[in-house]
Amino acid sequence: MSKPAIVVDNVGMKFNLSKEKVDSLKEYFLKMVKGEIQYNEFWALKNVTFQVEKGDRVGILGLNGAGKSTLLKVIAGVFKATEGTVTRNGKIVPLLELGAGFESQYTGSENIYLYGAMLGYSRKFIDQKYDEIVKFSELKDFIDVPLKNYSSGMKSRLGFSIATIVSPEILILDEVLSVGDARFRRKSEKKVMSMFDSGVTVLFVSHSLEQVERLCNKAMILEKGKLIAYGDIEEIAARYRTMTE
Repeated sequence: MSKPAIVVDNVGMKFNLSKEKVDSLKEYFLKMVKGEIQYNEFWALKNVTFQVEKGDRVGILGLNGAGKSTLLKVIAGVFKATEGTVTRNGKIVPLLELGAGFESQYTGSENIYLYGAMLGYSRKFIDQKYDEIVKFSELKDFIDVPLKNYSSGMKSRLGFSIATIVSPEILILDEVLSVGDARFRRKSEKKVMSMFDSGVTVLFVSHSLEQVERLCNKAMILEKGKLIAYGDIEEIAARYRTMTE
């Protein structure tokens, strides 16, 4: 029997939130040295345990502040869990904050190589895929323009086009199918669904229950950082509807 793609075991993620307003970095360091900074502990995730089998497409549902994006970042390795463990069996491509590594002074073309390198792609690989990336992004007329002149939608389209150029074993999606206009969103969804056909395992956060039902075979519900339900999409979607009506 093959190993699960992802095992999340008793994961907790704690943030320390400052109780007081500090107006400058200098003031913060002075207060910190004097021991005058006080914190409130905030557990964004607590006692979260589940596993995802290879080939499953799991939607993560929950209201704002439920811990959905934090969970994806812990699984992707962006955050180190305060407690518990995450085991990943397979190459992960996380589509979290598209274009977060872009440099605004560089052109779109230069950022393709920069962002690609951050995602672990070789220059040779980007050379081979460059035309495909530009074509999918629909930014050919702007590819030699500095990113500071791009709209947020254009940056997201470029980030999505670079990030989805490979076929990962585990794909992590955080609201990335809501970038661009309606036509580009349909195109993005179609691209991701074509990646599903290769048997990729997916963790998917979306505010659209209808989209989760369309793309996923399983789902979970997070509430205030705790996992309250996990199972087949029909059962979980029905439960989530009653929570949000």
